[in-house]
Amino acid sequence: QVQVVESGGGLVQPGGSLRLSCAASENIFRIATMGWYRQAPGKQRELVAAITSRGTTNYADSVKGRFTISRDNAKNTVYLQMNSLKPEDTAVYYCNAQLGISFWGQGTQVTVSS
Repeated sequence: QVQVVESGGGLVQPGGSLRLSCAASENIFRIATMGWYRQAPGKQRELVAAITSRGTTNYADSVKGRFTISRDNAKNTVYLQMNSLKPEDTAVYYCNAQLGISFWGQGTQVTVSS
């Protein structure tokens, strides 16, 4: 059984930081490209950042220089460190494990507001 479980969302003020975590089943994590997506109300889901099994990263232009994706293969966990958060970062953030087919987590809400 494949599991992808996010944690770490919440409410933060503009300029603040949050770290999201995503734990995935060991049988997929070591070979999957792991990604973070987000979906704001009324908008399409978009890629935020991704990291391959070898550690190559990719970021959306809107988060470059502010967000950092990393993975800990010993813990089967991928992280998204989000700094200098803006109100437009408010969304439900989803973790994705990609191996040709996609496995999605349930999502975690991130709200940036004063």
